[in-house]
Amino acid sequence: MRPLWLCRVCAAAWPCPPARLLLTMDYRRDRAGLPVYMAGMLFDAARDLMKLTPSQPPTPEELFDRFLAWTARAFGRLDPPPAPGLDQLGF
Repeated sequence: MRPLWLCRVCAAAWPCPPARLLLTMDYRRDRAGLPVYMAGMLFDAARDLMKLTPSQPPTPEELFDRFLAWTARAFGRLDPPPAPGLDQLGF
């Protein structure tokens, strides 16, 4: 629901967990497209939310966490590969 940026289904701040899951599924074949799309949504939401609450707009950190941070985890990109054991390194 714009300009409030709430989910039409559950009224939580969008993108709520179910919306994130649906977006991840929608972009499963275009992994680079999801953060690009969400960056556009962040820009639109920042404009709308700053107009609605000019005295207390969301911080850049809050907007980043809400709209973009989760996209890196959506496809497992923040999970580092397991460290090799010493036996695999020849020790």
